[in-house]
Formats: sequence, structure tokens, C-alpha cells
Amino acid sequence: MFKINNPTWHDFFLDQTIIQLMNEVYQKYILENGAVIYPKQEQLFRAFELCDYDQLKVIIIGQDPYHGAGEANGLAFWVEPHIKTPPSLRNIIKKLQAEYPEESLFKSVQMEHWAKQGVLLINSVLSVAKDRPASHKHLGWQALTDRIIQKLSEEKTNLVYHLWGQYAMEKKTLIADHNHLIIETSHPSPFSAHKGFLTDPLFVKTNDYLRSQNKSPIHWFS
Repeated sequence: MFKINNPTWHDFFLDQTIIQLMNEVYQKYILENGAVIYPKQEQLFRAFELCDYDQLKVIIIGQDPYHGAGEANGLAFWVEPHIKTPPSLRNIIKKLQAEYPEESLFKSVQMEHWAKQGVLLINSVLSVAKDRPASHKHLGWQALTDRIIQKLSEEKTNLVYHLWGQYAMEKKTLIADHNHLIIETSHPSPFSAHKGFLTDPLFVKTNDYLRSQNKSPIHWFS
């Protein structure tokens, strides 16, 4: 069975629907052991392990993990600094530099730093076979993460949801938008970033909203 090594999420994951869906995914996941799978099994729920339930402020929803060697690490859109920066992540950093030009001169982007401040970087599908994008969408991850997104929307108030691209925007129906800020824009991929992602005030708007709710803003640079 999958294990999440963060006690702040313990009660949340006792939800009977989540338990059932996790069991169903696990039974299918273990049958994929003949393939090279990313990220490592112990990193599948890393987004939750780094982001405490009680500190949750922002949810950024991706589609599925990077499928190249060494890229996926359990955080949507992020790769470790020694890995070549994928195009979508390059555009995320570019957007941050445009919104915070002074900070970007002296600091770097580390998404682990975001997670520890309350940013949940979650993919809809949590695993992928090497060099085969979307290869694990049949395992049932989407039903599980949809339930997680919906339950968080029900239990929490004043979260900021980032829905980048059409796939993520489809998750809007799961969110009680009267209780949260939903930021919709194009995906940071080079094919669509120019359609809104690179021009909309995504990160400044997030922090403005958090301040308006008497929550501490996210320090995007470290």
C-alpha cells in the first residue's frame, strides 16, 4: 500500500473514498513493476510530504510527471537543479522573473521551498512509464486526485487554485469557487504560454489574495 510520511495529512487520508481509490490504484500500479516508472515509489506523494495540511494555501495542478530519466520527483513541474530545465519549468521561472525582477537578480527558484510554505504541487496522474507520456492514466490516478482536490475544496477556505491549461481547467468543477480564488490561464508549455501564462499576473495576484485573507504571502524565490 502507498504510504504518506507526513502526519498532518493522516486524518485527511482516512476518507473512505480516498482509501478505496488508493487501494485500486495500488493494485494496478504494482502490476507495472516490469517497467521503469517515474518518480520513484517513495516520491509519489512527496507533494504532500513537503506541504503540511495545516499550512496549505496554494494548489498548482499539473497533468502527469515528466517522463525523462531523473526528471520526475513528486512535485508537479519541478526538476532538481542538476537536471536540465524542461521548457514548461523554464517559462514558469521566466514568468516569476518578470513579476519580481528585483528578487530574481539575487535569488533562485526552488519549488521545495514553495511546498514548505504551503504550496501543493500536485499532478493529476502521479506516475508515468519511462519515455511514455500519459502512460499511467489508466491506473485510476485521476479519480483519486480529483477526490483529493474536491475534499480540500470542501474542508479548506480561501485557497488559491492555479489551473494552467485546458486539462487543469477541467478541474474547476471540483472546486467550491465561492470559498477560493481560482486563477485560470494557459499552460506554461512553449506551445501555449504566450496565450496568457506569460502575461497574466499569476504570482503577484496569488500573494495579494493571501494578504487580503490575512495569510502570509509565498516567497517564490529562495
